[in-house]
Amino acid sequence: MIGSEPFKGRIGRTVYESKPHWPEHARPRAGAPNVLIILFDDLGFAHLNCYGSSIDTPHIDRLAANGLRYTNFHTTALCSPTRAALLTGRNHHTVGMRGLANWNTGYPNCTGSIAKSAATLAEMIRPSGYSTFAVGKWHLAPLETVSPAGPFDHWPTSRGFDRYYGFMGGETDQWRPALYCDNHPIRQPKEPSEGYHLSEDLVDQAMGMIRSQKSAIPEKPFFTYLCFGATHAPHQAPKAYIDKYRGRFDAGWDVVRSQWFERQKKLGVIPQDTELSPRNPGVKAWDQLTADQKTLALRLQEAFAGFLEHTDAQIGRLIAFLEEIGEIDNTLILLMSDNGASQEGGPQGMVDYARYFNGYVESIDESMARLDQIGTEHAHNNYPWGWAQVGNTPGKRYKQNTHGGGIRDPLIVHWPKGVTDKGGIRDQFHHVTDITPTVLEILGVAPPAEINGHPQMPIYGTSLAYTFPAESKAEKTRKPVQYFEMLGHRGVWADGWKAVAYHEAETPFESDRWELYHLDQDFSECRDLAADKPEKLKEMIELWWAEAGRNGALPLDDRRVELWAPAPTALNPRNRRRYVYRPPMDVIAAEGAPSLGNRTFSVIADIERKAASDDGCLFAFGDSKSGLSFFIQNNRLVFDYSLFATHYKVVSDVELPIGRCAVSATLQKIDQTGRLSLRIGDRECGSVELPKLLRRIWGGAMMIGCDEGAPVSPDYRAPFVFKGKIHTLEIDTPPTKPTPADQRAQARAELAQQ
Repeated sequence: MIGSEPFKGRIGRTVYESKPHWPEHARPRAGAPNVLIILFDDLGFAHLNCYGSSIDTPHIDRLAANGLRYTNFHTTALCSPTRAALLTGRNHHTVGMRGLANWNTGYPNCTGSIAKSAATLAEMIRPSGYSTFAVGKWHLAPLETVSPAGPFDHWPTSRGFDRYYGFMGGETDQWRPALYCDNHPIRQPKEPSEGYHLSEDLVDQAMGMIRSQKSAIPEKPFFTYLCFGATHAPHQAPKAYIDKYRGRFDAGWDVVRSQWFERQKKLGVIPQDTELSPRNPGVKAWDQLTADQKTLALRLQEAFAGFLEHTDAQIGRLIAFLEEIGEIDNTLILLMSDNGASQEGGPQGMVDYARYFNGYVESIDESMARLDQIGTEHAHNNYPWGWAQVGNTPGKRYKQNTHGGGIRDPLIVHWPKGVTDKGGIRDQFHHVTDITPTVLEILGVAPPAEINGHPQMPIYGTSLAYTFPAESKAEKTRKPVQYFEMLGHRGVWADGWKAVAYHEAETPFESDRWELYHLDQDFSECRDLAADKPEKLKEMIELWWAEAGRNGALPLDDRRVELWAPAPTALNPRNRRRYVYRPPMDVIAAEGAPSLGNRTFSVIADIERKAASDDGCLFAFGDSKSGLSFFIQNNRLVFDYSLFATHYKVVSDVELPIGRCAVSATLQKIDQTGRLSLRIGDRECGSVELPKLLRRIWGGAMMIGCDEGAPVSPDYRAPFVFKGKIHTLEIDTPPTKPTPADQRAQARAELAQQ
C-alpha cells in the first residue's frame, strides 16, 4: 500500500504491464440538497412580520409563505450555547458551552469551546462531498485564542468549514467590524463613507463562495452557515432604513405590543385563546415615561426596526442570487434566531452599550445629547426592556432567561423540493438540538462514530423532518423531553408541561420558586399551576435534575462578573504581567490582549524617529466609543483615554527628541479613579486625572503602530500609521488589589475545597 488507501490496480515493472486505479471521491446521495442556515442574533419570537410584527421583512415573509413556520421552536437563551447545540445536535452543557465562549470555569460544561467528541454538522457532512462555508459570527472558540498565536483548533476552518469570513466574538460594530478571513485578521474592504455595512459584506462573501464553488463543480452541493450580527446591539443601519420608521411606534410599547399580539392571533402563530403576559418586572407603563424617555425609546426602537429590515433586504439579495443560478428549489433553508430579544439595554435603553458591560448607567441627559448618533458609527445603541418585551410577544422575560421570552424563537423552513405545504404552520415542540439530526436525515448521512480520532458522543436531538409533509400538521411531537439552564435559570418541558424557575444571582438556588405551566393550553405561561398540582410540579423538578445530571448541566453556576476573569490556563495570554511586542504585527482581539480595564498599567515604547514630522499611533486599544490611544502628533507625546466618548487627554509639555528614545504612559489606579502620566525617558512631562476607569475595554481590538477602524481619538484619522520605527512596545500590568467580585470568587473556591 502506498498512501492512505490500498491500491486496487496492479503494479508491474513498466506502465505497460500495470493497471491504474483511481479511488472514488466522496459524493452525496443523488438529489441531496444544498443547505443554508441563516441565523439571527437576539431576534424575538414576534419580531418578523410573518410572526406578528409591524416591521417590514418582505423577503423573510416570502420564505415563510412558500415554506413552514414553527411556533414551538426553542433555543438555549444565549448565543454561544445555541450555536453549539445547533451545529452539533447535542445539548450545550454536554459539549462544553454552558455559557459564552468568553468563559472557562474549569468544569467540563463550560470550557469556551465545543468538545472534539461532538463534531459539528460541517465536520459530519464534508466527508460526504459537501463544500462547507461559515460566514459571520462564530463565537465558538475561546476568545483568548483569537490572536496571531492561536491555537486555531476551534476556529471555523478547524471545525469542518472549508472557508470562513466574519467576526470571532459575540458582537461587532456593523460599520467597522473586527473581520477575519479563514484564520487571520483583515481590513474591511471599504469605508462606511463608501457604503460599507457588515450585513451587506457578509452576503457578498456568502454569494462569492457559493458562486466560485458552483462555477468549478456545479454538481457539488454546499452547506453555508450564515450568521448575521443583526439584530444584536449595536443596532446600526443606513439612515434611510431608520428614518423610514420615524413615527411608526409613537403609540408606545404597550399599544404596539397589543397590536402585535392581535396580529399574531390573526396570522395563526399563537392559539386564539392565548393570554398576553403582564409587563416584565421593571417595565413601566408607556404613559408613565417622561417626554425625554419616550423620545429616546422611540429612536432606539426605530434603529432596531431599520436594522432588521436592512438585514431582510440582504437576505433578499441572497435568495435572488440562488434563484439566478438555479439552486433555490434544491436548497434547504432554515432561518432562525439564537435566543429571544435582549434585556441588555436596561430599563431606559442606551446610546453607548459598552456602559452596560462596564457597570455604568447612562443618564437620560447623556443619551439625549447623542440622540442623532443612534444607528451611526458613533454610537453603540441598544433599546430598552419595554421594546425587548414587545419583540418577545406574547411571552415573559428575555434573552438569558428560561421563560418563553428567552427560549421560544422563530424557525422558518424553506425547501421547494421537500416542503409542499406552502405557508404551513407547525406547532410541534422542538429545540435547536434538532437542527443537525434534521439535516443529517435529509442528506442521508449517518453520524460518524469517530471523527479525527475522537470517538463521538450520541446525537441528542430529534429530527423534525417528519413535520415537512402536509399531512403532518396534526401529528404529535416526537420530542420526548427538553431541559433548559442558563445562568442559574432553569426549566424543563415534557408532554406539553413546563416547569421553570427564575433565579436571582447570588441567592440560594434552593430558595428559587418553581412555576408550572401546561403549555399545550397556556402558550404564554400566564396560568401558574404550581399550587394546584404540587405532585406534577415535583415530578417535573425531579425530571429536571435527572436531565441536568445526564447532560452535564451541573454544577449550577450563577456567577456574572467573575466569569469574565481570564481562565488560569497556561496559554492564556491575559494571565501574564509583562508583554513585549515587536511590530509590525497583526491586530489582537480584546480577549487575547492584556487586561487593561480598572487597573494600574504602563505602556513603554522604544521608538526611533528621523524627523519631527514622524508622527502616528504607537498603541491603540478599543474604538471611538471607548478605548486607549498612545500617539505622537505635532512632535508631542499624547495619550487619549476615551471614557464612553468623553476624552481625557494628556499632551507632553515638551517636544520629543529626534532619534531613538523611550517613551511611556502610566495609569495609576486610585480607588475607582486614576492618574495618567507621560514620560520621555525618565522625565515626567504631563498628567491628567481620570474620574472613572473602564472596567472592560469593549469593542475594537489592540493595535501597535496604527489605529485602524473607528479610531479611539478624534484628533486623527485612521489608520494613523506611525512613520518612525517601534523597536519594542512593552505593557506591564502589576498585580491589583482584589475587587469584591474577586473576593466572592475566592470565597466560593475555598468553600468548594472544604
